[in-house]
Amino acid sequence: MSQVPFADLHAQYQSIKPEIDTAIESVIKASAFIRGPFVEKFETEFAETLGVKHCVSCANGTDAIYIAMHALGVKPGDEVITTAHSWIATSETISQAGANVVFCDTEKDNFNIDASQIEAKITARTVGIIPVHLYGQPADMDAIMAIAKKHGLWVIEDCAQAHLARYKGHYVGTFGDAATFSFYPGKNLGAMGDAGAVVSNDGALADRMAMFARHGGLTKGDHQIEGINSRLDGLQAAILSVKLRRLPEWTESRRQKAARYDELLRGVAAVETPVTTDDREHVYHLYVIRNERRDELARALARSGIQTVINYPVALPFLPAYSRLQHKPEDFPHSWSNQSRILSLPIYPEMSDTNQERVVEAIVDFCSQFG
Repeated sequence: MSQVPFADLHAQYQSIKPEIDTAIESVIKASAFIRGPFVEKFETEFAETLGVKHCVSCANGTDAIYIAMHALGVKPGDEVITTAHSWIATSETISQAGANVVFCDTEKDNFNIDASQIEAKITARTVGIIPVHLYGQPADMDAIMAIAKKHGLWVIEDCAQAHLARYKGHYVGTFGDAATFSFYPGKNLGAMGDAGAVVSNDGALADRMAMFARHGGLTKGDHQIEGINSRLDGLQAAILSVKLRRLPEWTESRRQKAARYDELLRGVAAVETPVTTDDREHVYHLYVIRNERRDELARALARSGIQTVINYPVALPFLPAYSRLQHKPEDFPHSWSNQSRILSLPIYPEMSDTNQERVVEAIVDFCSQFG
């Protein structure tokens, strides 16, 4: 029985092999492995794609969040509000920057931070908000930015899963004081190793971020502050430049496949497909359904040779890492409910119609037996 992979990075490579191989060869020929022209080129291209003034590349998306918070002056005792359901990189970097993480529940149906609950979390120590555009769907940025402005807070958009997603016609990453991106290999725009970036329209903030990421200096040997070592290498930058040119068509392909899932799963009462709104353009880094018998469904799909993933099986407040906060299920009812019901189905630009049909047929077969 052939497998239906959750993602297929080798198929993506095969589709652009000559361009990737040429890009890698160019970096090797120039020995431009750390920063240099290929990194600078990608930074410029990515900023221009989003329509922002500055892009500061770094080693990975987790570092990007930490770098942004450090440059914004986060200090011990500060509080930063973020979503209760995401990958731990968002919250752990708040702690690493010295602040206290404050979780906010998600909207029931789109998995993003519930903006209507943010103000109740604000105290005299609150300095910022980090919304995550989870799974590729934008958070409610108008409401979030209005709250931030009212209370004098900064906003860092975590766009790790939302390259080219739009909120009311504007790319995510263009609303807050800064926005962070991951280029982990499986992302919609992925390198062939770890990579990340922070973007901003604030030149002074961008300089502070770049300085901190490069051992505290913008010029080698001129260390203005103590920094860290978080740099994008030339090979990854060159690969990302190639893939960036294909990102619009890959994004459209993901949307088409998501629409096809929607259509094929329509009428399957036991399955809740992703909920979207007209003012938010989802880019479907993940296609996440909900089912009351999620674990049994995942096992049934695995027996049929279909790979699935749970993103994420335990909401952040309920992880052992945050047991000190002593949160209870009723503190975050939507996150608590969704964590046991969500299942990410295979979706990637190169996925065949036949494999999509296999996924849906297996889901329908399971639901016909168990509901």
